[in-house]
Amino acid sequence: MAVLITRPDERGKQLVEMLIQSGVFAIHLPLFTIESGRELNDLPNKLSQLKVGDYVFAVSPHAVTFAVQTLRHTGFSWRQDLNYFAVGQRSAESFTAQIERPVFYPNQQETSEGLLNLPVMQQLADKTILILRGNGGREFFAEQAELRGAKVEIVECYQRIPIDYNNAEQISICKRAGINRIVVTSAEILQYLMDFVPENEHNWLKNCQLITISRRIANLAMAQGWTNIVISPKADNHSLLQTLLSTN
Repeated sequence: MAVLITRPDERGKQLVEMLIQSGVFAIHLPLFTIESGRELNDLPNKLSQLKVGDYVFAVSPHAVTFAVQTLRHTGFSWRQDLNYFAVGQRSAESFTAQIERPVFYPNQQETSEGLLNLPVMQQLADKTILILRGNGGREFFAEQAELRGAKVEIVECYQRIPIDYNNAEQISICKRAGINRIVVTSAEILQYLMDFVPENEHNWLKNCQLITISRRIANLAMAQGWTNIVISPKADNHSLLQTLLSTN
């Protein structure tokens, strides 16, 4: 087994290290970097305008990190009279540690769909939901929340900046290394990967086993031509590691 990890930043590096320690060859090839978002200056004002009991939803750990840094630098505190949510356990734990408030998340299905299935999300009339996310984020949650009566506000807390590689050289390295499994942890990464690999190499790409974290991403990959897809039960590195080690 030889694994290509596309997860960006330190989490991608950590997964590579975990695999190598387990005796599995792995390469880290992040396709973009994560940098501060263009709307962070709007965050204190948008938070202050929320009504008591309104919702704040952090899409990812990156959204939490940049939002927390911004409020810390401006001297603005996280309000105690709001309800806080995250899409997954890792984001929720990070958020809770920073704001010292309970952060709710869907522990059975760490996706927007899972979040929308929570009882408190069924009737959203008179609620405002402030979404903390990256550039080009998925619109599904916002659209569904509005259909249920919520007013939705969005703050771009981070942005994905493509990394400039010699694409052909990187693909050559992966092929020579015998890469036969690829970890993709978001729909955005999947699209970046499809664009990154030249079309004349797509047969090689799609013959690799794809390890991903949700049925939605798996369906997108199937639509692109993948047939060998495995879904990790959760998005954290430990779950991904166990999925890789247990997959033939």
